[in-house]
Amino acid sequence: MKRHVPGLSDTARDSRSEVPDGMFLVQVDHAQHRWQAQKPFYVLRLSILEPKAPWKLGWFLRDFLYDPELLSRDEVDEFALRGLIGVVRISHTVVNGIPQANFDGFAPASQWEALAAAIPSSPAANDNGTRKETVLR
Repeated sequence: MKRHVPGLSDTARDSRSEVPDGMFLVQVDHAQHRWQAQKPFYVLRLSILEPKAPWKLGWFLRDFLYDPELLSRDEVDEFALRGLIGVVRISHTVVNGIPQANFDGFAPASQWEALAAAIPSSPAANDNGTRKETVLR
């Protein structure tokens, strides 16, 4: 199904001089723990119920190499979204005593090796000494 999102193509331009604040209302569709010897992690599948920052949607689509022709026509094709791969940077904060996960940025999958190499090799430990990472697919 294709949807027209007025102004979407404007949000995906590569002008990052000033980033507006925003939030998304999301729903977890699927969560699965994955075990790897050095770093167990969770795979989360989220549905965006209500975008509060359309510029993030545009940047997400651009960085995940969404079809530029569809993007230029302000169209989001749900079938064209499936299988897109890219990098998401997540951080955690506490606002008014409420813990929140922040989606700080996106990058093309081609930058994964360079970005992963920049991460410190000392894993952040939780109570049982394992590291948890959030992966979106």
